[in-house]
Amino acid sequence: MTDDTGIGSPEWVELLSREMRKRWSAVADRTEQMAGHALLAPGKMLRPVLLLNSAEATGGDSAQLLPAALAVEYLHVATLVHDDIIDDDRLRRGRPTVHAEYGMADALVTGDFLILNMVTSLSECTAVPPAAVLEAARVLAGAGSDVCRGQVREAEMAGDLSCPVSDYQEMAALKTGALFRGACRAGAVLAGATGEHADAVTRYAEHLGVGFQIFDDLLPYLGDSTGKPATSDVANLRPTHPVLVGHEVADDHARQRFAEALSGRLPAESHALMRELLIATGALERSRQRAAEEIAAARGSLDGLPGAAAVEQMRAIADLAIDRSR
Repeated sequence: MTDDTGIGSPEWVELLSREMRKRWSAVADRTEQMAGHALLAPGKMLRPVLLLNSAEATGGDSAQLLPAALAVEYLHVATLVHDDIIDDDRLRRGRPTVHAEYGMADALVTGDFLILNMVTSLSECTAVPPAAVLEAARVLAGAGSDVCRGQVREAEMAGDLSCPVSDYQEMAALKTGALFRGACRAGAVLAGATGEHADAVTRYAEHLGVGFQIFDDLLPYLGDSTGKPATSDVANLRPTHPVLVGHEVADDHARQRFAEALSGRLPAESHALMRELLIATGALERSRQRAAEEIAAARGSLDGLPGAAAVEQMRAIADLAIDRSR
């Protein structure tokens, strides 16, 4: 899974963060404390912001949708908690992961607890027609299922440098793109959008998710902080987009070195070797360009939507997905 520190709408992020703190900072129950540990870590709540923006971009009003926005964050953070267990990452958003802080068993329970709280939070949208809430729940549950499918596909690809880049992009569309898609489509559904407008924000989210993930794959080699160890991908034998692109264009000698870098030995040295290979093959720039193409497609998907201000915010989010220095 990915993180999104540095991206979001400041006004809505502050509103969502304030509500999250109100709900989770003063709890006494251990289960809620563990959930709060995951939820209150520094982050920009990109998916909740996308839900609210999608509601307004499609001509609706986001004022009654704060519980739904929180629901998306509960689902997203649940996937991060479980993902950190799978990768045995000890840091997330610059602080100890739930399983590092509380242990494996309690972390598993925390992820499950957050998924169930997604349903509870959605049910708070009492000003929205029940049929729309039910459809939004179906959309988000489907997105969560796709994340699981993407996770399994990623595990199948571990260590496989011969994996086609197109297969990787399909995996990213599930593992990362699904929650973007779910957030945007649920926002449109809850806002009473037309099918055409709901499809438009869905296409935006699909392109955004792939572009976001490809750029996320670059960050460990660009020296940018992701809130987790830069060596995580090589340590987990993960053939990310630039790795597959570099291997595809490499000669036989360089391919042997790619295999060495993705062998699972000495993560720090493997990471340094992989970075050297990605620079030498031009893979970093190729992946950056591919991410930019996806973001351009995401921006274009919003043409013609009625909520101009929200559309511009969504386009700004798309631009920031591949330029996180701003």
